[in-house]
Amino acid sequence: MTGALQILGQVQLHNRESGKLSCVQNNGICPDWIVHHLGDYASPTWRHVQLTLAAVLIGFVIAFALAIVAHRHRWLTGPIIGVTGILYTIPSLALFALLIPLTGFGFVTALIPLTVYTLLILFRNIVAGLDNVPAEARDAALGMGFTDRQLFWRVELPLALPEIFAGLRVATTSTVGLAALAFYAGAGGLGQQILSDIAFKSNVLTAGAICILLAFVLDLGLLGAQRALLPWQRARAVA
Repeated sequence: MTGALQILGQVQLHNRESGKLSCVQNNGICPDWIVHHLGDYASPTWRHVQLTLAAVLIGFVIAFALAIVAHRHRWLTGPIIGVTGILYTIPSLALFALLIPLTGFGFVTALIPLTVYTLLILFRNIVAGLDNVPAEARDAALGMGFTDRQLFWRVELPLALPEIFAGLRVATTSTVGLAALAFYAGAGGLGQQILSDIAFKSNVLTAGAICILLAFVLDLGLLGAQRALLPWQRARAVA
C-alpha cells in the first residue's frame, strides 16, 4: 500500500512538472513560473524606482526655480512653456541617440530625457497654482506687513500646493511609463527585463504589472503626502 502511494505521489509530481513545462513551452500565462521568478524582477524594479524618483526630483527643482522667476517676471511664462513644450515633444529614442555619443550608455543618459519630460508638466502646474492664489489672501498678507518673500513662502506657496501636487502626481506616473524605455540607453529598469524575453507572455505580463503597480504605489504615496501637508483640505472635504 505504501509503495502504491509513493508511486501515485511521483505521478502527481510528474504531472505538475509537465504542466509547468507545457505552459512555458506553449507561451502561456504561467502562475507557477511567475511565483518562482519574482526575484528576477527585484533589481530591475529598484533601478526603475531610482530612475523615476531622480528624474522627478531633479525636474521639480528646475521647474520650481523657473516658476519662481516666471512668477516675478510674468512675461517669461510664455517662453518657458514654449521651450519646455518643444523639449517634451522630442522622441525619447532620438534624445538617447543624441546623448549616447556625449554621455555614453548608462544611468545619466536615461536620466536627462526623463527629467526633461517632467519640466512642462511641473512648471505649468506650479505657475497655475501660484496664479490661482486668491487676491484677497495676498491683500490681507500685505496689509499685515508681509514682505514679498514672506508673502511667497507663507501665503502663496501653501495655497498653491494642491496644484503642485497634482503636477507631481502626473509627472511621476508618466515617468514610470517612460522609464521603461531607459534600457535603450543602457540604464536597465523593467524595460530591460521585458526585452530579455519579450516573446514570453508571462515575463511581459509580470514586468508590465510591476510597472503599473509601481505607478500606483508612488501616486498613492504622493496623495498621502498631500493630505498630510494640507490638513485644511481634509477638513473642507469633511465639512
